[in-house]
Amino acid sequence: MTSRTPSRTDALLDRFLAGLQALDPVAVWAHGSLAGGDYQEGRSDLDLIAVLAGPVAPRAVWHLARLHARLRNEPLAPLLHCTYLTPGRTTDPERRHLTWAHSQLFRRTVTPVTRRELHDFGRVLHGKPPGALLPPVPDHALGAFVVRDQRDFWRPAVDKAHLWRENVWVDLGLLTFARATVTVRDGRLISKREALDELLALGAPSEVVADIARRRYDEGDGPADEGWPARRAGLTRDYLAPAIDGLVTSYA
Repeated sequence: MTSRTPSRTDALLDRFLAGLQALDPVAVWAHGSLAGGDYQEGRSDLDLIAVLAGPVAPRAVWHLARLHARLRNEPLAPLLHCTYLTPGRTTDPERRHLTWAHSQLFRRTVTPVTRRELHDFGRVLHGKPPGALLPPVPDHALGAFVVRDQRDFWRPAVDKAHLWRENVWVDLGLLTFARATVTVRDGRLISKREALDELLALGAPSEVVADIARRRYDEGDGPADEGWPARRAGLTRDYLAPAIDGLVTSYA
């Protein structure tokens, strides 16, 4: 690996790539913050896509399960997520592919956002570049996906009050909204760091934006009062509900 990532991350990626060689990967790519320059070791996920030469048959699944099990004692291993494709099954964004994430194997899609990330700034860890194996993502398909995601996933989630006392919902809810807004408005992808600045421009509650910056980037001091999680949840939901409705109305 190169020096662009911290040593613990490099060590884990090196072990992962070495263990994957038995399946003769055509390509291994990083996307998300690891590729986009916003990576925070120990906080950010290690988002990977591997394209295997052959079908993901039972023997290959067994090998992948063993590979991830052998890595489980690595400090950053819980953050390593990888979706496994094959060359003949890369074109359909609705197809579900074998994925290791959250310490288990399951199937999920490779979304238009991930595909655009790979084309725009994907990091090649091994083999062929994304452009050689993945079709491009048209702007209209990317915009339609992020609006649908806001409408069908995030807007119903805003109505579930108990979720928003947790950091992950506040962080991802607000950051994903800001990133979606820029994507449909300007046709480009932005990082989580850039999304924080965008949130302020979009009128998000400054206390909550500062709270995300503090926890993600160690910027500033945290709120002292014990009632902050409940107040933060209310501020976030009060902002996101009409903001998402406005986004969907404008761009659906």
